[in-house]
Amino acid sequence: MNLRQVSLLLCTIISTTYTFSQRDFSESDLTKLVLLGTGNPNPSPDQSGCALAIVVNDVPYMIDFGPGLIRRAAALSPRYGGNIVGLNSKNIKKAFLTHLHSDHTSGYPDLILTPWVMGRDEPLEVYGPEGITEMTEHILEAYKEDIKYRLYGSEPANDKGWRVNCHEITEEGLIYQDELVKVEAFPVPHGTWPNAWGFRFTTPDRIIVISGDSAPSEKIIEYTKGADILVHEVYSQAGYERKSESWKTYHAAHHTSTLELAEIASLADPGLVILYHILFWGSTEDELLDEIAVKYHGKVFVGRDLDVF
Repeated sequence: MNLRQVSLLLCTIISTTYTFSQRDFSESDLTKLVLLGTGNPNPSPDQSGCALAIVVNDVPYMIDFGPGLIRRAAALSPRYGGNIVGLNSKNIKKAFLTHLHSDHTSGYPDLILTPWVMGRDEPLEVYGPEGITEMTEHILEAYKEDIKYRLYGSEPANDKGWRVNCHEITEEGLIYQDELVKVEAFPVPHGTWPNAWGFRFTTPDRIIVISGDSAPSEKIIEYTKGADILVHEVYSQAGYERKSESWKTYHAAHHTSTLELAEIASLADPGLVILYHILFWGSTEDELLDEIAVKYHGKVFVGRDLDVF
């Protein structure tokens, strides 16, 4: 086997190993929850950056902007062989951000620019914590030459789709409503972040609660009562026990263990719990579920990128 053949073989192995596969558990023709990325700051090749989409009657609402979100969304769009029309890039017009950590925002330039390049002809509407306006202004300043060239060069481009209207969340409660969804924001404890939020989405046929990054929270329990789905971050308790004391202190203040999530789910009683922003730390999916099952016996799914519920 020559060098070229070896290289081709290696490329085939790599592309096969890291191919994302869709699992469709959806039971509703109206509302779909799509896990675009279930990862965290670790650059796992099997988990894209933290991002979700709730698609209601083919209208997408994005939650968090981890790296890769637009390409993960495109994978489920008809243009690339999927069946969710709402995830065609140009249709992405509304987005919600839990907090400003980099693993939730490094895909933000992609969210602003790529749908515009693909034909979005109105400003992106973004709802997020204090600081999102300033971040947006810096991103647009960083890409001003790109924007200018697309507008005034030979490429056909509209002058609206690159723009962003920011709405900063300063109080708990209703932050957005249209004929398809009602979105409520509630504060969550994520270390010393002054503005970290979870969201409750109410659609005509589903209630979906998203924890964002959070240590155990009474607010999550409150807003999950009566919900069909709770999407909650998690870390392995067994993996936590193997960490240094400094990392234990950090994670206990910022995140939620499998055992703590089991207690939250027992009190909130959602129809389904979906794990995301998963810190496996050497544990398997089955081991995560076993840890949760010690205290909670409801339905739990370990989320994977491109899962649809």
